[in-house]
Order: sequence, then C-alpha cells, then structure tokens
Amino acid sequence: MGGSSEDFSVVVLASDLGVDARPFLEHQHQHQHQHQQQQEEDKWHDCSQYLSPDEDFSDLDLLQFLRLQGSDKNSNPILRIVGKYFPATVVSAERLKRYVFHTICSGLPDGPFCIVYMHSTVQKEDNSPGMTILRWIYEELPADFKDRLQTVYFVHPGLRSRLVIATLGRFFLSGGLYWKIKYVSRLQYLWDDITKGEVEIPDFVKSHDDILENRPLTDYGIEPDPFHLTGMPSSTFSFGKYEERWAARDYVS
Repeated sequence: MGGSSEDFSVVVLASDLGVDARPFLEHQHQHQHQHQQQQEEDKWHDCSQYLSPDEDFSDLDLLQFLRLQGSDKNSNPILRIVGKYFPATVVSAERLKRYVFHTICSGLPDGPFCIVYMHSTVQKEDNSPGMTILRWIYEELPADFKDRLQTVYFVHPGLRSRLVIATLGRFFLSGGLYWKIKYVSRLQYLWDDITKGEVEIPDFVKSHDDILENRPLTDYGIEPDPFHLTGMPSSTFSFGKYEERWAARDYVS
C-alpha cells in the first residue's frame, strides 16, 4: 500500500461528548497554511526553474557586461553592469533574460545585494535593450530577489535617462525599484558608498569621468566647444599682416 511522505493526523471525537471540534480543525488548517507558505518560500529560492544546464553563455561572459564583483561598505555583494559592453543588436530579449537569471541564481549569495550600473557613453541604438524589456526582465524576477535589492548606483546618467526615469519611472518601475535608484554623476561620489578598488572601473569610464569633470555642461547634453576651437592658436598676427597690405594698396590707389 503506497504511503505519502507528508505528515497527517487523525482526530476522533465521540458525537455524544458535546466537544467543539472547531479548535482542532482550525489548528490543522493553520498547519497546512504554514506548510504551503514554506513551500512557496522554498520555490522563491529555488533557481533551477530558471537555469538551463544545456545553454552556453560563454560568449556573453566574455563581454563582461554583467559580473558579480566585490561588495559595498555595507557588505552587500555588487552586481556590476557596464552598459557599453552590451550588444543590444545581436542579443535577443529572451536570451538576455535567461542570462540575467543564470548569473544571479548561480553566483549571487543569499542576503541583500546592490547594483552598480555604468551608463558612460552608452548609445541607445547599440547598447540599450529598451526600458520595456528591462521592466519585463525585472518583473519576471522572483519576489525574493526584488526585496533583497538594496540600491542601484546609476553612474554617469545622461539627461535623456534622467528625464525618462523621472517621468515614466514611477509607472514602469515597480517593486520599489524607482526609489532604490541613486544617481552618481562622478566616480568620486561612488566611493562614498563603495571602497575604491572594490569594483573594476573600465578605462573608458574613467576617461568619460575626466571629460565631465572638465566640461560639466556635458552632463546636461550641452557641448560648449564641440570642435575644440579654444585649443587652436590665435591667428590675430596673420590677419594683421594682411590688414597692413590692404591699407598700403588703398593708399597707392
């Protein structure tokens, strides 16, 4: 006779004793509810449903646009995202979702974590999968991961990204994600929350940071000297020679 691995109990009450059976039934119902809730929590932590052991992500690993590296000053592990490294034109949204799930489920330890997203020199047509796709991936994440996410450090946000998040973020970003975004306009401000050297900063991000430091209006999409004319030598002396020649010609005539 086949038996079940789940525990069960049988309560037998005589009908002529006048005993109220409701406390026994309520206790049993409460036990079943706790057992069901525990199964749901275990399911949140079980990432096997999101992992495909036969799928090879070595090509995406080489790009290093998504890496687990270091921790912030609160000892929260860092999920580093470099937007410039993501080839949006060749990676489908479905494969990107599977890769994100594969990375966080296979490498992210239990407990709270944070994200460092580097937006430096990102081109919308080449590197951005789009807010709709990002929202879709975030919504597909288990609730446990959303709760564990503490902060998203948004490094070098452009004017466009600020406006989009400010106007549409509250509607597109659920689960409190909108309030977890922290803009970081310069790398020096990132070191207030993360020890310098804890997370690898690509050279082009450092170069972009230097440009923003020297030309702060670039933060707002304004290029004060796009042709770098201020660095050209003055031509006043050459104009002066021609002015003297023209003046002498007028005098002869």
